[in-house]
Amino acid sequence: MLYFSSLLLSTPAYAPAAKRLFDALDSQSVAYRLLDSTKDIWLRDFMPVRTKSGKFVSFRYEPGYLADAPELRTDFRRDIAPHFSVENLVYSDINLDGGNVVFSPSRETAVISDRIFSENPDVSRSALVGVLESLLEARVIIIPSLPSDWTGHADGMVRFLDEHTALGNDTPYQNGLEQKIARILHANGIEALDFPYFPSPKDSAVGCYLNFLETEKAVFLPIFGALEDETAVKRATELFSKPVVPVMLNEIAKEGGCLNCISWER
Repeated sequence: MLYFSSLLLSTPAYAPAAKRLFDALDSQSVAYRLLDSTKDIWLRDFMPVRTKSGKFVSFRYEPGYLADAPELRTDFRRDIAPHFSVENLVYSDINLDGGNVVFSPSRETAVISDRIFSENPDVSRSALVGVLESLLEARVIIIPSLPSDWTGHADGMVRFLDEHTALGNDTPYQNGLEQKIARILHANGIEALDFPYFPSPKDSAVGCYLNFLETEKAVFLPIFGALEDETAVKRATELFSKPVVPVMLNEIAKEGGCLNCISWER
């Protein structure tokens, strides 16, 4: 079951994109529900993270980028859990956004950006990775975060195609961040393939096709009314064996996230 914040429909600025998304989900018979009591629309970040055994880990959600906006921080334990039952749930004091955890299909491997270290300065890096591997029941691979990305999340930089293949943003910089990430993945036995991308103004996720939503039935790909849309749809169709459904998402993407960011599943 997929979940989204009810704010997507009740907030006029988001509603047009949300309607297009829900129509697309309906077209593929993908079930979804709306959650109340959220303080923003980015469910992926404050909802629990599911591990390979079916355990759910609720991390502390106090990202540095919301330090001056406590009204936007949803506390799962306080705001959601009293009205929403999650079985096999554990709580952790580690400060980690769910959008910064990208699992392989088996959930045996998790990619997390180095933003995790600055968000938990009182814990040594080696100890932090060890605790994360235990909680997530997975091998943890740390990649550098994009300095200009205010969230520092991994889900806009890496997505898995299969256990040994990941997708990364296709940029023209031969010695840039994406190439560094590709080398780290390669060192861990994962091949990195380029996926369409184009830059947009600061704080906007317009151009980040990588932040798609994959379900058992289809891949829902964000598009932006740009020339690159056609290339992105073609590339996704080549890579995935399931249907690729484009969803125009500008109204949401310009706020800093796309389809993976606003969704959560269990």
